[in-house]
Amino acid sequence: MAGLYDELLLVLHGIWSRRWVALGVAWGVCMLGWLGVAFIPNSYQSKARVYVNTQSLLEDKVGITQVQSQQDLDRVRSTLASAENLEKVVRDTDLSQTVSGPRDIAAKITKLRENITVMAQADPSMIDISAISADSGLSDGANARIAQQVVQKLIDIFQEENLSGDRNQTKQSLAFLDQQIAARGKQLEAADQRRVAFAQRYVGLLPGAGSISQRMDAARMEINQIDSQLVQAQSALSAMNGQLAGTPATLPGVSASGGASPLAQAQSNLASMRARGWTSSHPDVIAAQREVDALRRAGGGSAGGGSTPNPAYLSIKSMQAERAASVQALSTRKAQLQSDLNTMMAKQVDEPGVASEQEKLDSDYAALKTQYDKLMSDREEIRLRGEVKTETGSVQFRVIQPPSAPTAPSAPNRPLLLLGVLLLGIGAGVGVAFALGQLKGTFPNAARLEKAIGLPVAGSISQTVSAAQVAIEKQRMKWFAGASGGLAAVCLLLIVVEFVQRGMA
Repeated sequence: MAGLYDELLLVLHGIWSRRWVALGVAWGVCMLGWLGVAFIPNSYQSKARVYVNTQSLLEDKVGITQVQSQQDLDRVRSTLASAENLEKVVRDTDLSQTVSGPRDIAAKITKLRENITVMAQADPSMIDISAISADSGLSDGANARIAQQVVQKLIDIFQEENLSGDRNQTKQSLAFLDQQIAARGKQLEAADQRRVAFAQRYVGLLPGAGSISQRMDAARMEINQIDSQLVQAQSALSAMNGQLAGTPATLPGVSASGGASPLAQAQSNLASMRARGWTSSHPDVIAAQREVDALRRAGGGSAGGGSTPNPAYLSIKSMQAERAASVQALSTRKAQLQSDLNTMMAKQVDEPGVASEQEKLDSDYAALKTQYDKLMSDREEIRLRGEVKTETGSVQFRVIQPPSAPTAPSAPNRPLLLLGVLLLGIGAGVGVAFALGQLKGTFPNAARLEKAIGLPVAGSISQTVSAAQVAIEKQRMKWFAGASGGLAAVCLLLIVVEFVQRGMA
């Protein structure tokens, strides 16, 4: 630790012995540095904060979501620094006083784009707008005034783009859609006239609505449905015929008391069972059949005279007629469809060009009709959205913080730079003195000489200073202190001048 302390003292002694060199280097570096700081133009920054609320009670009702409204706001914010808007800023502020042609305007726009910042806060409705003016050809007061004017003009443009931009965009969109709708309307009318002329020219050749292929497909589908219904109706008719065959038309006799005879009653029960659809293998039907056969063998059928119509037979007969009529109607409809289908197939074979032309006319008309309806729907939607955005006051615009009038330059920080140059100059002077001490071939003490030559040193002679030399050294110390203090005083004076200039600006 003692060795390190001794080395530090030796270094400080070497620097002190060359203090005039260090002071001269410090003065030179500081003067050059302060001159460079003086040539750095002042930058004045103006800031403002605006609040934009795009929410509306009616927006969701017409399909304008909050995300879409925010996207519109982001679009306006991102295009605020466009060339068109910046040209408005140049022409409507004091920047126009230094513009003499399109080339100057382009240069001003390029510089403005670099010095303008539009930033959204954590709350997307809060937007900060800032502008910097650092024209070395203008005074500090002019730069400060231009920075404020630029921010104010950007706020005006931002408000104009939000409040009137939607109205202008809606008008342009509606005008474009009106032109397209009118053009599609004329095309649709012409297509309809071609269809009418075609129908009049080939009336009766292609009966029905729609193209011939569509009508043929529809006929085939209906025939398939009728085939399925016809199979069911024929099956039901066959069942009715079977039931009718096993049911007697009359009941053969009545009892002495005027009621039905046992044979007639047994036959009636058997007929009711068959009417309900029971087959001959059903146990109840078998038992009833045996009873009827037994009564016939016993002469039960001659116990009374005459006969009466069987109600079950009449009911089954009526149902059979209904099923037969249904089968007949389905068969007739199938024959008619098959005839139409055959006619259309024959026409398609005999006149293939007519069917193709009809299909093309129908296809063109359908496509134009779809486009026309879509354009009408889009126009109504855009009109409604435009009314909601522009007439319901959906956009709330408020300036929270008006453009500030800068009283001090935002950059550079001259006091800090001046102090930095002073420290840099002192450091450069100390560094040069230290480097010179390392380069010269002298030894500060005997120990350093022994270490260098590797031989013991017998002794050393101390420096003897006379009274005159002491007086001269004191005078030099005063000069050195004055020069060093003058360096610090110059730095302090420059800082004071900087603050005075800020106050004047």
